[in-house]
Amino acid sequence: MLEYSLHENVLTERKDDYAAQTHSKTVYTREQFIDLMLQRGTLVTKTDIVAVLNDVEETVSYIVKNGGMVNLPLFNIAFSISGVFDGVTDTFDPHRHKLHVNLSKGTLLRDAEKEVKLTKVNAPSPQPQILEVLDSVSGRVDEILTSGGAVLIDGVNIKLTGDKNTVGLWFVAEDGYETQAVTIITNKPAQIAALIPSLKVGNVYQVKIVTQYSSGKDLKEPKTTVYGKTLTVE
Repeated sequence: MLEYSLHENVLTERKDDYAAQTHSKTVYTREQFIDLMLQRGTLVTKTDIVAVLNDVEETVSYIVKNGGMVNLPLFNIAFSISGVFDGVTDTFDPHRHKLHVNLSKGTLLRDAEKEVKLTKVNAPSPQPQILEVLDSVSGRVDEILTSGGAVLIDGVNIKLTGDKNTVGLWFVAEDGYETQAVTIITNKPAQIAALIPSLKVGNVYQVKIVTQYSSGKDLKEPKTTVYGKTLTVE
């Protein structure tokens, strides 16, 4: 059962516009995913599952690195290029163009989507929301981070307040390691500007905000939001 609640839509001018926000009770990490496979019953061991998952992940990565597309029942992977080309003879320039790896739902996920049961719940305290992440050095949005540069984050209820040691702006690597932004330049409910800490070039990160702020009030416990888009360090 997937819970959802309604919140005032701050992106429109109408006061009677509301948007739905989902509340998943569980987020499965790789380890929890494997444990669930074992709990549901399987003839293979945990070691076998880990080995197969490693092979799947490495094979998909190999295909993508070599420009191949993936079409599986679970998901599909294809490519696209953004940016303007100056005439038919122009070629790809990483300073002007961006290659995107695009994931879409496969048949299994489309079928599962139809089976999800929804239940409406009372709206909790408004969650922090990240709407956009701008790398100030490159001027690019939702794409890259420049280590040592500045980042400008637009959102809702993202002001960093609170006395818990988890409160802050964090950059989360693919392996789960988190690096905190120490220098905060602007700290407002709808915008945060900060210096990007030293991050490894080429690595992919997600932006995470932890705060006890909510609509002008301080909460007893912090709330966390992780931006759904990944950003590559350049």
